[in-house]
Amino acid sequence: MRKRILTLGEVMMRLSTPGHERFIQAGNYDAEVGGSEANVGVSLAYWEQDVALISALPSNDLGRAALRYLKTGGIDTSFIHIGDGRMGLYFLENGAMQRSSKIIYDRFDSVFSHYDGNDLDWEQVFKGVDWFHWSGITPALSASAASLCLRMLKEAKRYGVTVSGDINYRRNLWRYGKQPLDILPELISYSQVIIAGLSDFANCMDIHERDFVTACEKAKAQSPSIQMVSTTERDSVSASHNRLGGILWNGEKLIRSRVYDMPAIVDRIGGGDAFMAGLIYGLLHKTEQEALEFAVAASVLKHSVPGDANFVTVDEVNQLVSGENIGRLLR
Repeated sequence: MRKRILTLGEVMMRLSTPGHERFIQAGNYDAEVGGSEANVGVSLAYWEQDVALISALPSNDLGRAALRYLKTGGIDTSFIHIGDGRMGLYFLENGAMQRSSKIIYDRFDSVFSHYDGNDLDWEQVFKGVDWFHWSGITPALSASAASLCLRMLKEAKRYGVTVSGDINYRRNLWRYGKQPLDILPELISYSQVIIAGLSDFANCMDIHERDFVTACEKAKAQSPSIQMVSTTERDSVSASHNRLGGILWNGEKLIRSRVYDMPAIVDRIGGGDAFMAGLIYGLLHKTEQEALEFAVAASVLKHSVPGDANFVTVDEVNQLVSGENIGRLLR
């Protein structure tokens, strides 16, 4: 069954060094469209869900290219604001072996960071919506973005929409005079499903625990709306070789997924977004254990796909979960 899912976030241009070149070596960059919440939306749209994105793009060729990418990815772009300003950028240096990957953000003063959403008709925006997803990246960008995120969370509550939040703490983005603890606890209080690790709990909810379940219990005591908390568990052998699993706390017990070995990673950017999209899809269509397994498998497959978005099918994810057609030549 198709579900209607709404996301909020900035769409950026990603500029990557070719292959595994370092920034200091690169004479040119590979350009493509990216952004956490857009990545989540593209995955869900690829899995035949109805997805709309709330965002803002510049009225120039870069904005038009991004808009075309989103439409091609199956996203409903009717609520995307087009205005004056610049497009947010990020630069990626892909690591290899023992050398880590690096990201440099260039998002200050983007058109999205100034967007207040005052032109939105909330009744139309939330019409038929089953799920709203936000991330901690958006309120880190500006006061306007944080205010818009809060407004959408309040509207989601008013319309009875399930909310997921990927806390996604990004230390380098909080540059407008506010800190995560000033903003995020209130936003989290409107969410039923959150993605958070122990460091996210510490930085965004002032919960300092070494045990994940204890941290989850304290988070729910602080924000009673929380019904589930999930996160990935990553063992980084090197930049090219990781192991990945996932956990989900459902308010009563901790559920674990199988752990995958990923010895030859192609591109790990967007792996967390693929997990988030898989969890949303799974919780809408599967049992909790199945949802977690689907989310982790989706993330694992993303590590084999270049670019920000996870262009794999539901069947491919299900086949990985069940151990079918792994690495085979399919004709």
